[in-house]
Amino acid sequence: MSIYSEEHKKYLKKEKKDKIIVHIMQISIIILLFSIWEILAQNKIINTFLYSSPSQIIKTIFNLFKQNNLFNHIFITLYEVIISFILSGILAFLIATILWWNKFLRRVFEPFLTIINSLPKVALGPLIIIWVGASIKSIIAMSLMISLFITIINLYQAFILTNENYITLLKSFNASKKDIFTKVIIPSNKENIISSLKINMSMNFIGVIMGELLVSKKGLGYLIMYASQIFNINLVITSILILAILSFILYYFITIIEKIIVKKR
Repeated sequence: MSIYSEEHKKYLKKEKKDKIIVHIMQISIIILLFSIWEILAQNKIINTFLYSSPSQIIKTIFNLFKQNNLFNHIFITLYEVIISFILSGILAFLIATILWWNKFLRRVFEPFLTIINSLPKVALGPLIIIWVGASIKSIIAMSLMISLFITIINLYQAFILTNENYITLLKSFNASKKDIFTKVIIPSNKENIISSLKINMSMNFIGVIMGELLVSKKGLGYLIMYASQIFNINLVITSILILAILSFILYYFITIIEKIIVKKR
């Protein structure tokens, strides 16, 4: 015997159908844009030296693959992004927890978080290179500077804005602060934590590319800088498109985790 009513089955069927239509529309838009781009390039309506074309991008990808450079640069950038993402995620969660736990510390450090987060991180690039050295460490440090503080702010704001009724209820049963945090704060903010991770991932990508533009000799950011210096627009746009694909894949992975958490909840 089915646990769903006929109305609910129709609703689920409609949701599934709408989801398929959305995906088809998204893919169609991408195909349409690339088709228009290629048609304009083939008919010399746009200057391919300045705007490239899908066919030239495909050729560039094949050339990078033949030279054994494609996956090497992708791996370097991915490695830096993932390391930065893990470090910033862990640090942001720990610091946000400490700020929620201790109201005095929150009042002391909240203005400093806002000030540091508002600083233009590119201006700090030369200092990071001097302090850390022109290596992968400086790239990760740049990424942490960009992603860490905004993630801390998002997380601790979510923690302190948790429904007070839940907290009051547990306090009435003499619950400890640890119990309140594990039984109320974390469960109530699962979606907020995932949303912060999404923002964190995008910020990590920005930070890594900025770092690679400054110091790296490998990675997609380096390819973009190198290609711009020799006016190779095909390589610049190819690197940007690969970055977009990698960003989408990692974002989609976090979205899958979010769906699993929401379903369990």
